[in-house]
Amino acid sequence: MPQIVFEHHYDGATKKVSRLGLSSLLDELRERLTGFRLQVEETKGANGGGALRKLLDKQFESDPSWIKTTVGGIDYTKCIDARGIKLCLGVEIQVSARSDLIAVDLLHLKQALRGGLIDVGVLVVPSDLLSTYLPSRFPSVTEAQRIFDNFDAESLPLILWGLEHDGPGKALPVRGRS
Repeated sequence: MPQIVFEHHYDGATKKVSRLGLSSLLDELRERLTGFRLQVEETKGANGGGALRKLLDKQFESDPSWIKTTVGGIDYTKCIDARGIKLCLGVEIQVSARSDLIAVDLLHLKQALRGGLIDVGVLVVPSDLLSTYLPSRFPSVTEAQRIFDNFDAESLPLILWGLEHDGPGKALPVRGRS
């Protein structure tokens, strides 16, 4: 099963998750991202990010309470009701595009936080190890941290997770290759 091998909380996200009772929702998110087999060919650039993204999306599709935004917003949002108060977690998954699109994901999270649509945001990227097995210029934890630092993420309740595969296997299909 994949693992979250890197986790960094910004701007009091840890306290906010605890204070608002979002721990169970964060645990559920972790289970969605790690509760399946993820094996890749352990050769530089051998795996397709789009295929990885489809595997991750499939983990959310089985639960309609995770709301997917297809264009111009956060990838997935889930809310809980706590005594009539709606508390929400937003998730951006960046595994299948250029690393500079992390900035766009951060913008989506920032807009949703400032607009009151979510209370805490999570960005999921490949670990540094997994990113080596994806095409060049794909995101990694190290690249995400650099972008977070330049984006002033310390002022937002965000969590950065680095996802790593669970071992060697067949290559995930790369678009344009047969």
